[in-house]
Amino acid sequence: MAMAVAQQQRDNSIERHLDSSGKYVRYTAEQIEALEKVYVECPKPSSLRRQQLIRECPVLANIEPKQIKVWFQNRRCREKQRKEASQLQSVNRKLSAMNKLLMEENERLQKQVSQLVNENGFMRQQLHPTPAAPNADGSGVDSAAAAPMNSLRDANSPAGFLSIAEETLTEFLSKATGTAVDWVQMPGMKPGPDSVGIFAISQGGNGVAARACGLVSLEPTKIVEILKDRPTWYRDCRSSEVFTMFPAGNGGTIELVYTQTYAPMTLASARDFWTLRYTTNLENGSVVVCERSLSGTGAGPNAAAASQFERAEMLPSGYLIRPCEGGGSIIHIVDHLNLQAWSVPEVLRPIYESSQMVAQRLTIAALRYIRQVAQETSGDVVYSMGRQPAVLRTFSQRLSRGFNDAVNGFNDNGWSVLNCDGAEGVTISVNSIKNLSGTSNPASSLSLLGGIVCAKASMLLQNTTPAVLVRFLREHRSEWADFSVDAFSAASLKAGSYGYPGMRSTKFTGNQAIMPLGHTIEHEEMLEIIRLEGLAQDDSFVSRDVHLLQLCTGIDENAVGACSELIFAPIDDMFPEDAPLVPSGFRIVLLNSQPGDTKNTTTANRTLDLTSGLEVSPATAHANGDASCPNNRCVLTVAFQFPFESGLQDNVAAMARQYVRRVVSAVQAVATAISPSSVNTSGGAKLSPGTPEALTLAQWICQSYSHHLGAQLLRSDSLIGDMLLKHLWHHPDAILCCSLKQVPVFIFANQAGLDMLETTLVALQDITLDKIFDESARKNLIAYFAKLMQQGFACMPAGICMSTMGRHASYDQAVAWKVHAEDNSVHCLAFSFINWSFI
Repeated sequence: MAMAVAQQQRDNSIERHLDSSGKYVRYTAEQIEALEKVYVECPKPSSLRRQQLIRECPVLANIEPKQIKVWFQNRRCREKQRKEASQLQSVNRKLSAMNKLLMEENERLQKQVSQLVNENGFMRQQLHPTPAAPNADGSGVDSAAAAPMNSLRDANSPAGFLSIAEETLTEFLSKATGTAVDWVQMPGMKPGPDSVGIFAISQGGNGVAARACGLVSLEPTKIVEILKDRPTWYRDCRSSEVFTMFPAGNGGTIELVYTQTYAPMTLASARDFWTLRYTTNLENGSVVVCERSLSGTGAGPNAAAASQFERAEMLPSGYLIRPCEGGGSIIHIVDHLNLQAWSVPEVLRPIYESSQMVAQRLTIAALRYIRQVAQETSGDVVYSMGRQPAVLRTFSQRLSRGFNDAVNGFNDNGWSVLNCDGAEGVTISVNSIKNLSGTSNPASSLSLLGGIVCAKASMLLQNTTPAVLVRFLREHRSEWADFSVDAFSAASLKAGSYGYPGMRSTKFTGNQAIMPLGHTIEHEEMLEIIRLEGLAQDDSFVSRDVHLLQLCTGIDENAVGACSELIFAPIDDMFPEDAPLVPSGFRIVLLNSQPGDTKNTTTANRTLDLTSGLEVSPATAHANGDASCPNNRCVLTVAFQFPFESGLQDNVAAMARQYVRRVVSAVQAVATAISPSSVNTSGGAKLSPGTPEALTLAQWICQSYSHHLGAQLLRSDSLIGDMLLKHLWHHPDAILCCSLKQVPVFIFANQAGLDMLETTLVALQDITLDKIFDESARKNLIAYFAKLMQQGFACMPAGICMSTMGRHASYDQAVAWKVHAEDNSVHCLAFSFINWSFI
């Protein structure tokens, strides 16, 4: 009530404001309406705009410009206060929910301690047994123990199914909120106000299990609807079909479900599940969806297709969704699986025995997807190019599904194996009936093509971090790709432009531009357009650019159970929503890691490479010459798809095999070059001459700023080493450094600088200083340049610069200064763009 009264008082105060002399100025309703209209268009009008407003609006004629200025200042202040109050309320609700979860977690841990104490007492009793009294019949055998532990149930009757469902519900709840599983906190996933939720994995016991709980701003019924549609959010799920559904007690339902999942690589078979799913409401208003495997050999809809799968077991798992006060829901997720690790090659068993992998690929993925949908529903997510978030999410799903289909090559999808190169491990498959569109539009099915040829291979990589390798493959496409092959794939999708490489020659510049489309709320997945620049050799003025739709996931090196992917497909530059997609790319799965050991984790954000050439091994600097870096083993899976016209299957298959061999060799060379061991074995390779490491450069930037301007760039002058670099990296102002050359080129930027230019550290070195300014700003820069070189620094007024994506960003002030090295020579120039924002 008090908050409502205060809000009403603030609203009433719109009619009265203090002017510059301290007197109250009253405004009429017409004046306020006129000012509000201007505020919507321009919250911070210039002096000329305010004077123009007085001239154009007769109702404002008796108000002085200074009073108008004060009104806009107060209006902006109120808007800021309202936003801050809304944010604080949102944070308060989230903290309250997280506090409730932590209290429940604490209660669960106390129960676990009590259980361990009881087990300890039982073990002591076993060590010092007491004679048992005989039963009435004279025997010492417990008649209850002599009975079977679990009576046989008729699973073919509704009563039998209901019995299984109730037992599944009990076991699931004991895992979600109790101590039925020995849960331990997931390494690297600490709970807090900014975290997605609380995560745990199983330690020992039967199978692999993971648990997550968090707050989601959706109603329970909506969450149930999303989670039941598993193929839409679980990227490894091929299909999930409900065979039978009948009502159970308390308004619940029982379903018999057959689910197929993809194999992550070519070296293992896919898994399927035959499960009973029970949905019901609890007395406290919570909704439960629990599931477990049924015994038997149900083959699903197609027995021949099911023979391609290995039957896995789902132990009692599911979702507990509780409505939260103030809106939203608290959700508990448990996934407990037995993936039959014995059936895969021994080298791959760590993947199927890893609770961390289950958590990352399934449990956390479910919670993240729900949070993503919740943010999109609330309108907080806005993506570029005018695309709706749901449309871009559909493109990501189609890319992932198309790549999984190519890797697995299921017979019922039309795939058949042509041959397998035993020496190189490259498998060639062909599909002559595949519908590429993934939509219902028959015009997008590419019926004019003869089919698809897929060349795929899996191999083991030593001492490789998946995130580092995928980032390099993304940013250095020219190191492994042949742009002519990309052009062939793109042209093959355009109704027979040409059928085989070489029929129309194209010269590519080797340049690529990355245009972001959207990303998930935690940036663990990015969707982007790649433009490969090219010119036709017969006419150099005719553009032959190639566009690729690309999905990049798992670039966070600290992710537990790491799996990184780079999947791309040629796409028309118009980017239609029903565009056919033929995905190709890479998947790198970590076999063994030490995610909890932060000393052994390579962190690109800590050293901030200043080089991009492969010869200086940019990613090797991440390890900082640390010989204790773990010897990671990864499985690299490569799959490339090529459309072909009728009659050219053999030619395209030969080209595909040769091309994938080249790609594999290039990636292996890259992995060796950027692995931490390559630094140690070469005696500690250094960065290229004249380019200091980021730690040293950060010190020079801050010391030179203090020397020239007499102030501290960072808040504290006692920061050293990594802490200084960390604060500089996260500084809110965009800080960029450029070389002292005839054409200055950027060599470093902090995170804000990269965001302002919409680029990466690697691509930064292709940007010259003049590219970020328009013509008038470049002229002003020349005028201040002389002052900069003479006195060592220059302060430039507010202006506008341009990102690599063509977006304009305004800034309140720009400061430039010379950066001196230890020998007092000028190493580079630094720029700080203060209070920048996109227009």
